[in-house]
Amino acid sequence: MKALVHTAPNRFEIQDVPKPVPGPKEVLLRVKACGICGSDVHGMTGQTGRRQPPIIMGHEATGQIVEVGKEITKFTVGDRITFDSTVYCNRCHYCLQGRINLCSNRMVLGVSTGEYRRHGAMAEYLTVPEHIIFKLPDTVSYHQGALIEPLSISLHAVNRGRLRINDKVVVVGCGIIGLMAIQCARLNGCGTLVAVDLNEARLEMARKVGADVVVNPAKEKALDVVRGLTGGEGADAVFEAVGLDKTVNDALAMVRKGGRLVLIGNLAPTVPIGLQSIVTREIDVYGSCASSGEYQDCVDMIGSGRIDVAPYISRVVPLEEGQIWFDKLLAGKEPLYKVILEP
Repeated sequence: MKALVHTAPNRFEIQDVPKPVPGPKEVLLRVKACGICGSDVHGMTGQTGRRQPPIIMGHEATGQIVEVGKEITKFTVGDRITFDSTVYCNRCHYCLQGRINLCSNRMVLGVSTGEYRRHGAMAEYLTVPEHIIFKLPDTVSYHQGALIEPLSISLHAVNRGRLRINDKVVVVGCGIIGLMAIQCARLNGCGTLVAVDLNEARLEMARKVGADVVVNPAKEKALDVVRGLTGGEGADAVFEAVGLDKTVNDALAMVRKGGRLVLIGNLAPTVPIGLQSIVTREIDVYGSCASSGEYQDCVDMIGSGRIDVAPYISRVVPLEEGQIWFDKLLAGKEPLYKVILEP
């Protein structure tokens, strides 16, 4: 089968690789759409250590089942499906608690580390275990379905933030995860919502998907804006979707006393943080990793139209153009949200 193989830092090749064979509890699907994730783009540089070549990337995908293993009971040939990006074991302490994103034996499709290599969906065919599969309703296209995975990350983060009705919320970083967090916070009944980003196009998109106020920190001080909207107190919850020293500490400063800070972004592996501010103002700090049981909700929200993901689909291109669009996403010169590859 044809696959886009990451062969070296910043390098991809279209190769003919063996077609996978499904195990007893797996299905073989014909991949219909696969999104390029920001983690794929950063991973291809070699700086994260999570895309060690050779690896077929891709974990935001949809497809149609063409073969089922002998123990498959819930799906059949012809089903239109998507799947969780996390392959979890269903046996460890964390899985038995329902915290599947923390699985002790966790693997992620399209990821290669020193501990494991699991090929992903930037290929014509892929095998996935039955327990991570979800059917696509007729109201969700293959292209829309490729955005269920990033939506699940945003919904998980918002769930971690424990929003209450009319909470004042700030989202720092308006890439696709931050933008979807805005949508999810809206559905959770938040009040005033502020979006913060340096990119004007992203701020315009943030306003379109639900932000009341948008702030470019290069033009005005976000902390002053937030305090002005909250009687000087700060936001009830702030979601940080970048993961750098400055943005994390700026986000912390915007949280009111007793408020919540949810960290989603992780561009930098470590950042110094204002410990005294956290302790003396009794800030609840939550890490948010992947998703944990939100997939079906995301399928339903897109299927019902409560979440519109169509504005995020910037380009749909053939798999053979993968190198071109990875390079464009890394350069960041075009206002691209989600580029979808079609094998």
